[in-house]
Amino acid sequence: MAKEKSLMDVIVALAKRRGFVMPTSEIYGGIGSSYDYGPLGIELKRKLADLWWRDMVRSRENIVGIDSAIIYHPRTWEASGHVDGFVDPLVDCRQCKSRFKEDDLLEHAAKAKGIETPPIKENGLHLDPDSPEYAKLPCPNCGNRGTLTPPRAFNLMFKTFIGPVEEGASSVFLRPETAQGIYTDYPQVLNSTRLRPPFGIAQIGKAFRNEITPGNFIFRTREFEQMEMQYFIVPGTEDETIEFWKEERMRFWRETCGIREENLRFHTHGPDELAHYAKSAFDIEYQFPFGWSEFEGIHNRTDYDLKRHAEYSGKEKDLMYFDDQTRERYLPFIVETSAGLNRALLAILLDAYHEDEVDGNTRVVLKLDPKLAPYTAAILPLTKKDGLPEKARELFNSLKHEFNVFYDESGNIGRRYRRQDEAGTPFCFTVDHQTLEDGTVTIRDRDTLDQPDRPKMEQVINLLRDKVYA
Repeated sequence: MAKEKSLMDVIVALAKRRGFVMPTSEIYGGIGSSYDYGPLGIELKRKLADLWWRDMVRSRENIVGIDSAIIYHPRTWEASGHVDGFVDPLVDCRQCKSRFKEDDLLEHAAKAKGIETPPIKENGLHLDPDSPEYAKLPCPNCGNRGTLTPPRAFNLMFKTFIGPVEEGASSVFLRPETAQGIYTDYPQVLNSTRLRPPFGIAQIGKAFRNEITPGNFIFRTREFEQMEMQYFIVPGTEDETIEFWKEERMRFWRETCGIREENLRFHTHGPDELAHYAKSAFDIEYQFPFGWSEFEGIHNRTDYDLKRHAEYSGKEKDLMYFDDQTRERYLPFIVETSAGLNRALLAILLDAYHEDEVDGNTRVVLKLDPKLAPYTAAILPLTKKDGLPEKARELFNSLKHEFNVFYDESGNIGRRYRRQDEAGTPFCFTVDHQTLEDGTVTIRDRDTLDQPDRPKMEQVINLLRDKVYA
């Protein structure tokens, strides 16, 4: 097993080598913290998203899906608080030209001997550049003192323009989250589906944040995907709803995706951690090589969002729910489940990575759940002659319309097995000379290396159905 301190480097190298995740625009030198998903990566990502959609939407009668636009009306972000509140104070070092989030600088300063963290100022910035304490702060990069610029607010949203003229009236933002599109579409969804609280609206989509310090591979990037569900409930039922979704979401990651229980935990937000919209919040964290970190949040957003959109749009009546049984009209409360698809994919790759010894050699294997593995099976003719490739192609063609299967006849059989181990392929079916005699094939299990009884070629598809759909 790779040492934990180097596991991230191992995964980054494996992801690039095998076509899971690759630096974007690499022929031009790349662009910071931007990645493309290769042939194996896109299969894994789509399967994860499909599993989430099936678990969240298709298996539940009271949750529906949407796909909202990336560019919303600018007033959306005023109502949500992003225009005024979605900022990070930045500090630059005049000496080494490094740039830091103010929070990171404060954390570094708190660890330095004899330096106290300055108090929070009324304008929302922590640091008073005119204070003696500020002059003592060292640059976290070069260590020089007295070289830090005053903090300045930096909006994390990407700004662009609609139309040919770049002026204030045409300014819009790329969405920094997918939730707001659900809130603004809520009345139309309600009218078209006639759902009653509790009900949910889900979507999977890209969001964009101009992160100052992205990093840790695909954990924090400026372009990412979210899997979100907003659950509209009767006010007063939020506590039991939160507990229900905490249990459901943890079940999904453990049982459906196969992440090991010891690498998952809940983190409860304290009063100083809560977002402005949340009454309570819980993170599902994974034990990444760089520490426990969140990849899904479960939040009690109360009626904050609908109340704000009602105020800014002037459509309060349209956003109210009328209960024709109780004759009451109210703004629903919202419980949110929001997972980062890219972060979850990274957690799954890290959790699946194993090294073991086979015949005196180190074997690298991704023990991905068969439901998630990019290739469900590999079809391998033992040799390139004697009609074995033709028979193997026959098996491949019988499976390819239902499963993503891989055909490989290049190299010796041992090397082909190893390539599939690295790709996370759970099953390999080898067509050999006995196949020509009785129509059976060898099946090799990725995790156990067992080769049980030989199934008939026509039995293979049902065997895979049992393994993947169980």
